[in-house]
Amino acid sequence: MDSVALKERVPWGPKGPLGVLVDPMTWRAVPYLLVSAGVGIGWFVVLSMAVPLSLALAVVWVGVPLGMATVLMWRGGAMLERRLLGAAFGIRIADPYRERPQRGLGRHIQWLLSDPATWKDLGYLLMLLPLGLVETAMSFGLWTATAMLLPQPALLAMKEGAGLRSELIVDNWAGAWALSAAGVALLILTAYFARGMAWLHGTLAMLLLGGSEEERLRASRARGIDAAEAERRRIERDLHDGAQQRLLSVAVDLGRAQAKFDSEPETVRTLIAQAHAGTKAAIAELRNLARGIHPAILSDRGLDAALSGLAARAPIRVDVAVELEERPPAAVESIAYFIVAETLANMAKHSGATEASVTVIRDHRGVVVDVWDNGIGGAVVSPGGGLAGLADRAATIDGVLVLHSPVGGPTIVRAELPCEW
Repeated sequence: MDSVALKERVPWGPKGPLGVLVDPMTWRAVPYLLVSAGVGIGWFVVLSMAVPLSLALAVVWVGVPLGMATVLMWRGGAMLERRLLGAAFGIRIADPYRERPQRGLGRHIQWLLSDPATWKDLGYLLMLLPLGLVETAMSFGLWTATAMLLPQPALLAMKEGAGLRSELIVDNWAGAWALSAAGVALLILTAYFARGMAWLHGTLAMLLLGGSEEERLRASRARGIDAAEAERRRIERDLHDGAQQRLLSVAVDLGRAQAKFDSEPETVRTLIAQAHAGTKAAIAELRNLARGIHPAILSDRGLDAALSGLAARAPIRVDVAVELEERPPAAVESIAYFIVAETLANMAKHSGATEASVTVIRDHRGVVVDVWDNGIGGAVVSPGGGLAGLADRAATIDGVLVLHSPVGGPTIVRAELPCEW
């Protein structure tokens, strides 16, 4: 969940015992959980010294620059945490800070201290101490016990073969295999614990480090308005530089033909032929422009036909399944169409996919659009990028975009579009 309204939820869905052990996400979380107590203690010590010292020295003005440096330090720490959470838990949280002022020391201080995200960052870093103690203590204890129980048969064999003595090794094979089986069960339990703590930690991080839902929606709607204004200017420019110039040329040719109608009939034929060709070219440009604004097939025949047309023009095989008992509102249809169109275009340019699918269903939340491809994955959201623009478009009707694109693929883009807003 992030400030460009593209929400990527914590990818910790339910899995069976084998699935939880082979899922790379489980093992990516383990190192972070083992060291989170050290990170929490470090931040608590630094902040508990820097913040009171800054406040105490503020009366002699020395504390003012020290306080600003402290604020910048913990904001930098929060930014680093967002990146670490992406590597450890597979969640992406964009920096939710307000736009930085162009100049002025006073404005910069106000910008730092009036931004709610600044104080949420501080709350998150202080929260790391109690949460990290629980994560590290439980993780260390469970992994240590697992490491002691699992190899009991091997240790017993070493004892019998080399005459080793150890209090950790049972004296019979039945007991050794029983302890090893208990170690397997504990391994699965520990893996589930790691996933559960990762889900809890990631959820708290998204709440504190990702900004409020209202702020995200306000920002995304503002970007949606900017995008609409940019689109209006693009259409105006395309009309002026394309169809308008061609129609002006047609008018000039027809005027010349009218002037030479009686005296130069052969020239008139040439001019009329040029005007005819120019008219056809202008019509084609207007048709392409109208398709980019709102394709006629979408209005006439709905999403199924419109998305099938997109799939037919794609460079690879794209399966389309639209399961809608009735047509959704026109705004939902339009947004769903352009999300699929942009996603397929990005896929063709960057993913290296050989096949893809588009699924549209209706559930209790509204219309859900899934676009899947088997490409190389690794898609990210960047401000001003195509995916961010799609998320902003969805947010204009309180919809969200969910991205799951691990390195190596596959990539899934899901749009959840409410039919009431």
